[in-house]
Amino acid sequence: MLNERVIKSIDSSVLCWLATSSAAGIPNVSPKEVFTHHDKKVLIVANIASPQTVKNIMENENVCISFIDILVQKGYQLKGKAQVIKQDAKEFADYESELLKITERKFTFSSITEITVDQTKEIIAPRYILYPDTTEEQQTESAKRTYGFE
Repeated sequence: MLNERVIKSIDSSVLCWLATSSAAGIPNVSPKEVFTHHDKKVLIVANIASPQTVKNIMENENVCISFIDILVQKGYQLKGKAQVIKQDAKEFADYESELLKITERKFTFSSITEITVDQTKEIIAPRYILYPDTTEEQQTESAKRTYGFE
């Protein structure tokens, strides 16, 4: 499910939102800035300070994660099954080394969330739909003006 377009989008996004829910169905959404893909098979997310996310995943493995490139305003919503990878798990060291590259070794992780994706859905800004001739360059320039990047 992590095709080249999804991987490119992951690599160009600096923040994502991980949605979980408890066994009772109470939702929780938490922003994450340390995430990447592993071997183009799973998404991995550092647990820096998210006890509710971990608790919910332990109760209910179904998750949704969304990310966009804020300037191009395109990205993906991914749904799948998550598991909490603790420090004593065999995968932890490999995952940790990939995530530490992102943080420049400034954070430690108490655990890592591994997400096996089974659904992908593209996210695009409404402008692309309402004005089909909109290019990514035009959208980027518009976003820069809107967010004061110029």
